[in-house]
Amino acid sequence: MKKTILFPLETDVRDRLPFYEDYATVNRHIIQQLNERQAQDWQTIQAEELIAHAELVIEELMKKGQLRYESLGHVYGVRPTGKVERSDSGNGFTLRTSETIENQLIYFPDFDIAFTQLLYFVSNGSTWPEFQFFASSAEKVKVFIEQVNHLQREMMKTTVTYLVDTDNGVEKKSFEHGEKVERDDVFLGDTMKNDIFRAIDEFFKDGGAFYKEYGLPYKRGILLYGAPGNGKTTLVRSITGSTAAPVIYWQITEHTGSYSVQEVFNTVARMAPAILVIEDIDSMPEHTRSSFLNTLDGARVRAGLFIIGTTNYPEKIDPALINRAGRFDSTYEIPSPNAEVRRHYLKKLDKKSLFTDEQLDDMTKRTAGLSISQLNELYMSAALGFHYDGIISYERRIQDLQKQHKRSTKGTWEPDGSIGF
Repeated sequence: MKKTILFPLETDVRDRLPFYEDYATVNRHIIQQLNERQAQDWQTIQAEELIAHAELVIEELMKKGQLRYESLGHVYGVRPTGKVERSDSGNGFTLRTSETIENQLIYFPDFDIAFTQLLYFVSNGSTWPEFQFFASSAEKVKVFIEQVNHLQREMMKTTVTYLVDTDNGVEKKSFEHGEKVERDDVFLGDTMKNDIFRAIDEFFKDGGAFYKEYGLPYKRGILLYGAPGNGKTTLVRSITGSTAAPVIYWQITEHTGSYSVQEVFNTVARMAPAILVIEDIDSMPEHTRSSFLNTLDGARVRAGLFIIGTTNYPEKIDPALINRAGRFDSTYEIPSPNAEVRRHYLKKLDKKSLFTDEQLDDMTKRTAGLSISQLNELYMSAALGFHYDGIISYERRIQDLQKQHKRSTKGTWEPDGSIGF
């Protein structure tokens, strides 16, 4: 039985409810326009938790042609009907023109629903936005949002998404995958490497069948720590680039607060199963840490998430983050490469076979303690010298890098580990 509406939209009630009528007249004009396109019993459908998230996603899917739509016109004459924005083409500062959906009434014929961002004007001159769906039933909106989430998840498998905390909230940026890092490019001890890749593969295999079979909570968290330059980022890129799952990087800033923690986890949870990477996790503002830890404890929010945290400063992290089960299940130190790894890595870099076996052995002995990034610098220096002078020289450069390594070691690690998480 259809429920009775005491103040139907068709009735003008300005004499009794003037402020309500200001609100109703906008909806009345929208439904009139919708009926001209598709006559039916249009209703306003509430989906507040999902609409703010869906608005950016819907626009992106529309631009990429993955959602068929029709524009039924712009709502307000005083609002934008187009926009000029910076292009993300990567060719420097370039501009492009595009439509803005915030002031358009958009109809999706495949779902028989409409979507718009309404802007209500109040007596003091200010406004407030509301995202609204229009459909003949809430079920149609539910089907639409489920399809939007599915399309977004598939799209995110081929891109890397960054969520950046700003003073205007969490901003989302998506980029194509850069140069792929193969798992063979990760120079770690075999035991650690196998443990990490086995965990990530089993998590996403057959929808987490392993976890269901053994009755395990479907969530996982690992923390990677160690001095800069030893391959944490390379390891993360090899994981994210070789796993068929959405990858979201969360960039913590001074604007990170309890609200952004919830927004990030709610956004990522919609894409689950997915990977959430939190680099430099020790930079979490102090006033946010309690909210962050409580969120990590939430089974519902964490379901289907494989979280990877990284830090260069493990002594800044409160033991509560890693010692409580369910937050980070395993911690891995990414150490400076040992002699075997150093020789193997230098050999791999030497694509032009500049070095003899004796020189590789000598370089391996001299480079004890140097990081992977410093080995890269050593090879570039040696190759540059050979390119210009036709000779192989590396001894002096190794000495310089060793001095640099000693200085950074003295200045990087703080002796007091009481500050932080």
